[in-house]
Amino acid sequence: MRPTLLPRVLALLVISIALLCLGALLGSGGFAWSTDAAIVFDIRVPRSAGAWLAGALLGLAGAIAQGVFRNPLADPYLLGSASGALMGVALVLGFSQAMTDSGIDLIGLNSGAFIGALVGVVAALILAGGYRSSLRLLLSGVVISVILGAGNALFTFVRPDLYQRFQAFMLGNTSLLDWYGVLLMLLVWLACIAIALLLSAALNALSLGESTAKTLGLPIDQMRLGLIAVLALATGAAVAQTGLIAFIGLAAPHLVRRFANGSQRMHLLMSSLAGGILLLASDLLARTVLAPLELPVGIVTAVLGGSYLLLLLRRQTLGMST
Repeated sequence: MRPTLLPRVLALLVISIALLCLGALLGSGGFAWSTDAAIVFDIRVPRSAGAWLAGALLGLAGAIAQGVFRNPLADPYLLGSASGALMGVALVLGFSQAMTDSGIDLIGLNSGAFIGALVGVVAALILAGGYRSSLRLLLSGVVISVILGAGNALFTFVRPDLYQRFQAFMLGNTSLLDWYGVLLMLLVWLACIAIALLLSAALNALSLGESTAKTLGLPIDQMRLGLIAVLALATGAAVAQTGLIAFIGLAAPHLVRRFANGSQRMHLLMSSLAGGILLLASDLLARTVLAPLELPVGIVTAVLGGSYLLLLLRRQTLGMST
């Protein structure tokens, strides 16, 4: 790691730890330390840690997507993983025999979302005829998303009784995170960040263009497939635990790109840390704005992320006009 980048990475880690501490203090009545250890360590801490890990996975996946497709507007849901996850949830809700008045078993719901997200990405790969053309893969992801989105719309039309549970997943939810989900996301994040950093040279090569990248002596196609696999795994793990949360994977890479000094490896790491900070901060905000009521965290990230992108677009427009 370059010496000039170390303070920036440490700053992101310090902010993350500070937000985790705030999450441990934040209850339904505001910031206050609870004398009940079960409330702190079984509810608040896993929720905060899980929100950070989900954001870190989405931030990493967003940086990979933008690098692989050489498109600053690419996000983790681009390859059909979002629509696939929704379809997995729809199938579990619609066909499970374990439905009760209190809702379906959470593990089954998470498994359905994870498998659905991976199926969506695999379908995009098959439709694209492989992974060697970023443009074909990008277009295939859009087509798969539209098709699966139509299927999800049909599901809500046929089964309106399940729409409320389905909508809760669509808006994002961190309130049901537990230590099982935290451990699962931690293991996936450690594996994904390690593999992504090892394959970061492919992103440096792809930034020069497809044709140029293939002349550098690197196994670009194989490395790109590895990065797409990391993208699918990270997105699927985050979506399975928290539902669909918008803009984290899109905004986090933008926020830290200029601080990475052109290093794709540092950009991946910093994007992941920034994604964790963004989602955890949004979760804290969602828990306080209308306390003791809680907003779906996906609404908060959509408002903040959309506002940031509008500001970014305005700055670019003003820069071009001058």
